[in-house]
Order: sequence, then structure tokens, then C-alpha cells
Amino acid sequence: NMAARFLLQRSTRGLLFSSRSVPVFSSPFLCRAHRLGPSDDEMYQRTTVSIMKTEAHNGILIHSYSPMGFNIDGNRVFGPCAVMPPAVLQWNVGSSEDITEESISLFHMLEPPIASEILVLGTGSKVERINPSVLALLKRKRIALEVQDTPNACATFNFLNSERRLVAAGLIPPSYSRALEVKQDESGDSK
Repeated sequence: NMAARFLLQRSTRGLLFSSRSVPVFSSPFLCRAHRLGPSDDEMYQRTTVSIMKTEAHNGILIHSYSPMGFNIDGNRVFGPCAVMPPAVLQWNVGSSEDITEESISLFHMLEPPIASEILVLGTGSKVERINPSVLALLKRKRIALEVQDTPNACATFNFLNSERRLVAAGLIPPSYSRALEVKQDESGDSK
């Protein structure tokens, strides 16, 4: 191995690289003053690792969304849903105005609790304001809140879940976009 043969040596003009094969311990830069032996306690002993708990990652992933609902791990979920790995539940809200203390209680009453972690709310096609009483409740329960439009909320949930963060999501499907529709007037001409 050519790279292993390059050892650092002293010269009168500074440090040079040499391809001469020299024993490692003859180099003043690679030599240790003391070699470890059995009497050197823990430093000489092997390190072992014991796996206390093997836990498979729950791996919930939101694959896609539409005005009808969501594709979560290959399962179609129609309408608003609450994603709390490993569970996916129907969420009884129609719009962001329906996000109340009662509807949000789903996220802090179930076990395991998501206290001190993150709840991502997807409010549809655009970011909507959340009732201040809901914000206060989540703060009391020590649940961080991220409010986004649904497409961004899905991406944020997937990212946080992939980092194995304790995250839940409340998602309202985005509405149909009419941005690309061709409008016609009464005479049948396109505009």
C-alpha cells in the first residue's frame, strides 16, 4: 500500500514525506511514551456494547395527498386524519375553524403522550390561524406546534419522523386548485 509507506520524517528544512519503509515506532511523531499493558485498568480492556432494546422504526410515511385525503404507507385515508405513529385515525374536523380544544384533545390524551414534542398541523391549501385557546392548551401540555399548509406539513412530518422525533400530525386535505383551469366566456371562446 503506497499510502501506508509514506511516513513523516524530520529534515533540516522542516517536514518531508518519504516513501522509505521505516518502522512506525521509530518516528518521533507516531511513538508513544508508554505502552498499555494489562495493569492499565480500563484502557487496556475491550469495549463491549449491549443492546438493551431492539426497536424497529415505525416508519410511517405520508406518500401523497389530494383533496380526497392521503396515502399513508400505501393505505388510503379519506378526509382529515390524525397521524400518531404507529396509528392513523380519522379526525373529525372539516376546516381550520373546527380545530378546537376538544378536537385537539386527541393529541394529548392518548398514550404514549407526545408531551414536549411536536404536533404538525396541516390546515389545507394555505396556512390558517389557529384559535388562541388551542395554542394556550398545547403550551400548557408542553406540545410544540407547527402550523403549515398541508403539503408542507406532510413534508415536515416525514422529515421529523425520519429523524425518529416523537411527532404527530393533524392534516386537513388541501382543496382543489383552480389555478390551471381554462375559463370560457358565453360564446365558447377560451380566455
